[in-house]
Amino acid sequence: MSQQLADVIISSKAVFTGLCDQPEPASIAIKDNKILAVGSEKEIKAYLGENTKVYQFKDQLIMPGFHDFHLHIMQGAVSLNSANLFAARSEDEALEMIQEFARSNPENPWVIGFTWDAGYWDTQQLPNRYSLDRILPDRPALMFHAEGHYAWVNSKALEIAQITRNTENPSYGIIGKDEEGEPDGILYEKAMNAVVHHAFNFSNEYRSKIFSHFLTHAASLGITAVHDLHGLKTIESLDVFKEFEDKGELSARIHLWPALNGSLEHVKRLRETYQSDKLRVSGLKQFIDGVITARTAYLIEPYADQPDTRGEASFPPETIKKWVVEADKEGFSVRFHAIGDGAIRLALDAYEEAQKTNGKRDSRHSVEHIEVIHPDDIPRFKELGVTASMQPDHFAMSERGVYTDRIGLEREKYVFPIKTLQETGANLAFGTDFPIDVLNPLLQIYRAVTRIDSSGETVWHPHERITLAEALKAYTAGPAYGSFREGELGTLEAGKLADIVVLEKNLFDLPAEDIPDTKVQVTIVDGKVVYDHAGELVK
Repeated sequence: MSQQLADVIISSKAVFTGLCDQPEPASIAIKDNKILAVGSEKEIKAYLGENTKVYQFKDQLIMPGFHDFHLHIMQGAVSLNSANLFAARSEDEALEMIQEFARSNPENPWVIGFTWDAGYWDTQQLPNRYSLDRILPDRPALMFHAEGHYAWVNSKALEIAQITRNTENPSYGIIGKDEEGEPDGILYEKAMNAVVHHAFNFSNEYRSKIFSHFLTHAASLGITAVHDLHGLKTIESLDVFKEFEDKGELSARIHLWPALNGSLEHVKRLRETYQSDKLRVSGLKQFIDGVITARTAYLIEPYADQPDTRGEASFPPETIKKWVVEADKEGFSVRFHAIGDGAIRLALDAYEEAQKTNGKRDSRHSVEHIEVIHPDDIPRFKELGVTASMQPDHFAMSERGVYTDRIGLEREKYVFPIKTLQETGANLAFGTDFPIDVLNPLLQIYRAVTRIDSSGETVWHPHERITLAEALKAYTAGPAYGSFREGELGTLEAGKLADIVVLEKNLFDLPAEDIPDTKVQVTIVDGKVVYDHAGELVK
């Protein structure tokens, strides 16, 4: 058989294949959408033909493309065109940012913002609708809290959503009220839906525009695959994704995780429809609880600073178990948002129930976030074959003092136990939860290796730090395994899909504080260049 010739050969003194813990000098031969071979420059010469393009990246780091295991594509696409309030340190500062954004974007019917956090404000008090009314009396405004589980809205938004003092709370949602019993402008969990329904009512043209912007942004950050998890705020856009795929414009692989809700016929049809290399249904997702700061995370014991509550599960435990057993029987992987120790335990119990009922199988279910865990549940991830899906920067997005006040010192010992989970043999998969956090994978890597908290100086549980190689694997091989794609993705080796990123610097030679600001040089998906910072690889 004649030797296959490469379309492209890329080389560097620093290639992190993901098969060992250090980068090594290597060359990679690519043909069509696959890696032909990885080896020394001499070995790869055999793949060189007269039409082969050769690129030498000197000391720049070549590695598998980043694979974001948890995000929300269309909410994220909206956020890229919204006010970002994370830097605000007071309500007034947030209002100034909102007003400035509203002024600069007069064509947006709704003024939408993301990532405010009163835990960082001078007063640490929640805002209300009246302050938004002062700056936006006539335009509806919707500002998502940093954790995405509650929102701050103005009177106009409440009026459009027809929320009044007489509106009843939805199941698993609370309409915040002032002392007079009037809605105060804070909507928790599913109470947001009535407002979001109106705010996210976008035209097809607008959805295509913001999705295109998302893909460009992802490519510039070296992201080659993403997992779009069913959110509280759904913008139906499968038609847009499919249209981009049909036109050959899908520059990241999309794994879809629609809602687990007891209705399997619809999702079975979706699974049959979407099953390509680039766009596929990978399983089902649901929420078990909320977040610590709003005290909607579900705990085993009551909150330290409010002993009359321990949060609650979003559905009765027997319903959750029933849904999981049924979905598991149909071969679906299931993922649960579970932040509190009560929610994490319930998720693991449901997966265990499925094993007992349906028999053991390679199901690769997953628990998302895992912020506060009971130590007894840590070894169960390995025992049940469950992926630990985590976003390390989340512990730096929460004001640490507020967080610890909520859970108390005893539970605080088991916060974001990344290293402990990994040491017990859990498959670790990282992501961002974008738009809850920015899309940059290197910020998550930085937090995982340093454990530096929100103060920017203090290390939160140094014993939970992992190495750079472990963190990179959790952003490449871990998600590939978590979605049954370890045969195609996650490492650089012959026969795998050519999803590759080149960084401008070798992360292994940098001080940790420089990791988040390292830029991407080139992103390759399916053998094609989808981002080229310096125009080195011409399309």
